[in-house]
Amino acid sequence: MKITCEREKILGAFQTAAAVAPARSPKTILQNVKLDVSGEEATFSATDLEIGIRVTTTGVEATREGAAVLPTARFGAILRELSDEKIELETDERGVFVRGAHSTFNLPAENPDTFPNVAEFAEEKFHEIPARLLKEVIRRTAFATDAESTRFALGGVMLELSEKQLVAVGTDGRRLAKMEAPAQSIGGHTAADGACIIPTKAMQLIDRSFTDADAEIMLAARSNDMMVKSPRVTIYSRLVEGRFPKWRDVIPDRTNAHKIDMPVGPFAAAVRQAAIVTSEESKGIDFAFSPGSLVLSGQTAEVGESRVEMPIAYDNDEITVTLNPRFVLDFLKVLDTDKTVAAYVKDSASAVVCSTEDGYDYVIMPLARDS
Repeated sequence: MKITCEREKILGAFQTAAAVAPARSPKTILQNVKLDVSGEEATFSATDLEIGIRVTTTGVEATREGAAVLPTARFGAILRELSDEKIELETDERGVFVRGAHSTFNLPAENPDTFPNVAEFAEEKFHEIPARLLKEVIRRTAFATDAESTRFALGGVMLELSEKQLVAVGTDGRRLAKMEAPAQSIGGHTAADGACIIPTKAMQLIDRSFTDADAEIMLAARSNDMMVKSPRVTIYSRLVEGRFPKWRDVIPDRTNAHKIDMPVGPFAAAVRQAAIVTSEESKGIDFAFSPGSLVLSGQTAEVGESRVEMPIAYDNDEITVTLNPRFVLDFLKVLDTDKTVAAYVKDSASAVVCSTEDGYDYVIMPLARDS
């Protein structure tokens, strides 16, 4: 293989693929990124055998087409440190040569034929969803998952796929995030049993890798794995095995709950202030809703006390519920600060439900109050 390429273009593609290559592995070949060149296209691929990625870019002039295995750390450092607009890559039996205007590097490289195959997207049945919307779904659900759970399969985001909708749910057993979004089934696509669980790591990779917010994304769930494709990036991942909780049973009935509209920015600021005195041993903050005001108070021995008050539109009996402030802030972080969220509060022993107007619900279980 011998090519001349635009350094900036292949740097971005290489870094996207390199995020999947493991830093350590019994199979040393996996600590590399494979480059395939055909015509004016270059495809970088990487895998840890659970997740795989293919990133295609242009800006390549091939004197001799072919493939190369590139050591992730060294080749990435060369691309970052060189300032040349264009560089030359060449491979032979001695390794990989990288040449700039005033620099030459020779890196040892393994046989490209020994690199594991990373699947290409060849599905005829899939769901289609705009990248901007899929990224929003991921950001609003992935943070609530729990990879350490052994009772349920909580180490991923559960997707329910219907004819015209996608429902995503993430939970760690103490809080639950649910997002609905329009998504079109193509060719009658659906997941096995209507749902699948995609590992959190894979979802976060999708969020980082799909940089064109206007692109249409194709998502295909198969029996044991899933494929997601944008015009430039294809991602493969095994599914999480196991049972997912009956999440609809977790979302409480709001019939007898009080609806309180909360401005996101001021609410987040108040929670951050009240949380200053919390610790690992004393995580809870009391949220006291009373007519016209919300008082947030925290207390930790040897640390101190906090009391933060903010005005709210509420005119019913006082309700105090103790919540983990980190769980509240995790939710508020993924919302625009100038928006308003509706909080449904029933009593001190019931879960608090927060909802937005665009199909996003967040459930937080209360903590036991100190006597």
